Amino acid sequence: MKDMQLVSAIMTTKIVKLKKDDDLERAEYLFKKHKIRHIPVVEGKSIIGMLSYTDLLRISFVDAVDDDGEIESLVYNMFTIEQVMAKNIVSVSSTTSIKEVAQILAKKEFHALPVVDDGELVGMVTTTDLINFLIIYL
Repeated sequence: MKDMQLVSAIMTTKIVKLKKDDDLERAEYLFKKHKIRHIPVVEGKSIIGMLSYTDLLRISFVDAVDDDGEIESLVYNMFTIEQVMAKNIVSVSSTTSIKEVAQILAKKEFHALPVVDDGELVGMVTTTDLINFLIIYL
């Protein structure tokens, strides 16, 4: 395996994003529609936070309530994306090696990292991206 292969080779560049003014129902819709677990929250081209599906589940009773969604909407309306998202974001640049990304994900126990160049969100790399990379090289 090449130690210096760059994260730009495996990152996702078609990024599903949220704005801090979006509501949590929209977030849930995007998680389910795109079958993803992490969505960066942006202001312009800059990332200001990260919302994970786990964050959303932590505040909702979705699986424990009626199927009509009434309580789900009530709970979602009690919080904003800005209140629920992680704000202290660790990011990498597109020139970071895949090995360094793997070390960060393992050490910090993250499952996704935004890729930021010159203050602009340009991609996302996840543990799934790393696993797919390993499958090719093993």
